[in-house]
Amino acid sequence: MTQQRPRPAPMPEKPTLDGLEAVWSGRWETEGTYRFDRSRTRGEIYSIDTPPPTVSGSLHVGHVFSYTHTDTVARFQRMRGREVFYPMGWDDNGLPTERRVQNHFGVRCDPSIAYDPSFEPPAKPDPKRQIPISRGNFIELCERLTVEDEKVFEELWRRLGLSVDWSLTYATIGDAARTASQRAFLRNLARGEAYMAQAPTLWDVTFRTAVAQAELEDREWPGAFHRLGFSLSEEQRARGFGDRVWIETTRPELLPACVALVAHPDDERYRQLFGTTVRTPLFGVEVPVLAHHLAEPDKGSGIAMICTFGDVTDVVWWRELDLPTRAVIGWDGRLLPDAPEGVPGEPYAELAGRTVHGARERIVELLRASGDMEGEPRAVRRAVKFYEKGDRPLEIVTTRQWYIRNGGRDLALRDALLARGAELSWHPPHMRVRYDSWVQGLAGDWLISRQRFFGVPIPVWYPLDGEGEPDRSAPIVPPESALPIDPSADVPSGYTEDQRGKAGGFIGDPDVMDTWATSSLTPQIAGGWERDRDLFERVFPMDLRPQAHEIIRTWLFSTVVRAHLEQGTLPWSHVAISGWILDPDRKKMSKSQGNVVTPLGLLEQYGSDAVRYWAAGGRPGTDTAFDTGQIKVGRRLAIKILNASRFVLNLGEGGGEVTEPIDLSMLARLSEVVHETTEAFEGYDYTRALERTERFFWEFCDDYLELVKARAYDDANTAHENDGSGGNGGSTAARSAHAALREALDVMLRLFAPFLPFVTEEVWSWWREGSVHRAAWPQARERGGDPELLPVVAAVLGRVRKAKSDARLSMRAEVSRLIVTGAGTDLVRRAQDDLCGAGVIDEFVLQEGEGDLVVEVVLT
Repeated sequence: MTQQRPRPAPMPEKPTLDGLEAVWSGRWETEGTYRFDRSRTRGEIYSIDTPPPTVSGSLHVGHVFSYTHTDTVARFQRMRGREVFYPMGWDDNGLPTERRVQNHFGVRCDPSIAYDPSFEPPAKPDPKRQIPISRGNFIELCERLTVEDEKVFEELWRRLGLSVDWSLTYATIGDAARTASQRAFLRNLARGEAYMAQAPTLWDVTFRTAVAQAELEDREWPGAFHRLGFSLSEEQRARGFGDRVWIETTRPELLPACVALVAHPDDERYRQLFGTTVRTPLFGVEVPVLAHHLAEPDKGSGIAMICTFGDVTDVVWWRELDLPTRAVIGWDGRLLPDAPEGVPGEPYAELAGRTVHGARERIVELLRASGDMEGEPRAVRRAVKFYEKGDRPLEIVTTRQWYIRNGGRDLALRDALLARGAELSWHPPHMRVRYDSWVQGLAGDWLISRQRFFGVPIPVWYPLDGEGEPDRSAPIVPPESALPIDPSADVPSGYTEDQRGKAGGFIGDPDVMDTWATSSLTPQIAGGWERDRDLFERVFPMDLRPQAHEIIRTWLFSTVVRAHLEQGTLPWSHVAISGWILDPDRKKMSKSQGNVVTPLGLLEQYGSDAVRYWAAGGRPGTDTAFDTGQIKVGRRLAIKILNASRFVLNLGEGGGEVTEPIDLSMLARLSEVVHETTEAFEGYDYTRALERTERFFWEFCDDYLELVKARAYDDANTAHENDGSGGNGGSTAARSAHAALREALDVMLRLFAPFLPFVTEEVWSWWREGSVHRAAWPQARERGGDPELLPVVAAVLGRVRKAKSDARLSMRAEVSRLIVTGAGTDLVRRAQDDLCGAGVIDEFVLQEGEGDLVVEVVLT
């Protein structure tokens, strides 16, 4: 529960933005300003599935950009009376953390090494000469480093002003997350949604781990086409097919893995060869010539070799044409030591043990010598699949992996998940197309196992038969009450530790889950699924998932899959998609490209409110250029709020009724702003809400304050002199100005609060109790004022001030005569006293007429 703040603090002599972050972030934590009240009912709660940032490096300005968007929504909902469940998570498992630990401590994991309880990393680590350590020691270093990284992240988030309840923090490698991940997996397994299969797998040879479809990216990669000749039989030659069939390939090193040639069924050049066989160059292995619609007649020679496996199309052909497997590439990216069955060992020995690149160079030499290659390789650049975090092209190897059904091979499930996407409220709406396209294009189920070390272990063991071989068809599963478990350290019920790895004993599954298999459960983890049922019922399904558009296919989709399978519902009702941050060259900012900007320097130089102002200017789903110019605009705005507020509050406490037409007009316009900003926020368009509020604020400062300053300020001084009332005296007109000014300030501070939390809280503390961030969101009020009055009168004053400026006179110089003619003079007449006071006008003439207002200024 939030604590009541003491009465308002005195207004400082010289208000400043400097240091506000440290003051208010500390007070918010002490007073529990953003502490979640779990006694509220589900209908009173607004819950957010906050993205857990990866703590494997430093935050960059893109994080500040997107997390600010979420925070504006959280603050708005809190002021609207909802109790906001706003946790923060840390995504600290998986490959990024392992890489950071390897480089930071100069170590690498070797599971064959025994655990050393006294191990300490080298004092001067050398990332190029990493020391091998046990899995247990490696995991301890991962945990040590992530704790330090999380502290740095939290400090920056606090400085930015995120209104997170820091008592609700979780980590994706913590006990709660591991328990939830393993529980969900075991339930998927029990329902038949999780399964193990031996299949062709996209494989990163650097990290030696499987890669899921969602983690792929295509990159341009240099290569070369090699024209190779497959030998025809005597009978085929006699029928006029020539001596050879020529194919063009960029992967000549896969010749020993060739299992067939394939051409399009309508390609007349090869139709007579379908159903016959040819022999591979160099190796002389007999392979069939087959037809398949995926063959491209206009690519190369129009006929291709099918290898197991060169790319994903090979996998499709292999599966649909029921072809044999001849694997040649190992997990380390080198050609296997032994030739596949049926492939001569002598030529293959020239390739065995070489890297893919080395094998390619050697086989080209052999093909030249044998005459099986025509001409020289032809250079080409083509799209090649990479692991999104990898540096080398992926290979396809046959491995045994765990999968979760996601509609890739089940049309009914796919349709159900598409229907879930239609149920979601998308902000902006067009982002749903990305979800639908991904689901419709799935080529297989979700591969969730990874051959890494720091992650959530697959929670199963396998019994070993009399030969010591694992029976993977009958995995041993733990009871949910025992979770979390680590099969490499824990023992299944009915066994003892000394039976590990022995015939008749057991062995633990060595793999960990894909990081998305844990992150896909963030609503359940943060909400206390099966851990805190009372909390879960109050916050799930959640209201909002904020995230970037490039991970719709990974995080968003996988979260929908898990909630659909486990809870039979969507995990949230709204999804707000943010865009990318672009550098000045309009390129996406990313660590890999080296063009990121770290936020701490910006926050220190300009202040958090200024940086938040720039971030909030990025519309939902729209890429935004990084612009320090807009950050400077935000700082000027925050300073103006301080100064304008000081002016208003120095006029006295007010207390009168708003009676003057110009005051009522200003409040009428403000009421329109309240309506528009509320509508914008309810549609998750925080940018429009900020733009409308800011536009009114400058109208208030530049127009309204100038028009009423003389009435408010001079009459306030007169009141001070006459009755010593501190501004409560004076004329009715003065009290109207004071009341209108304070009412407008009160409303504008609340409208700005979601965007500029520090400066608005500072000003609020000068004259209001409690926190502006727990104050009620303003309501539009009907006061009877004419909203058209203020802009018309302000336009006339603008002409007066321009005339003085052109004549190089002071703004306090007297105007001997002002003549206003045209339609709308009735509006001007209702504010003529304020106009004359603001313009220092001696004689004021209004003449009704037709057309636009004409203003004539006669200077003294």
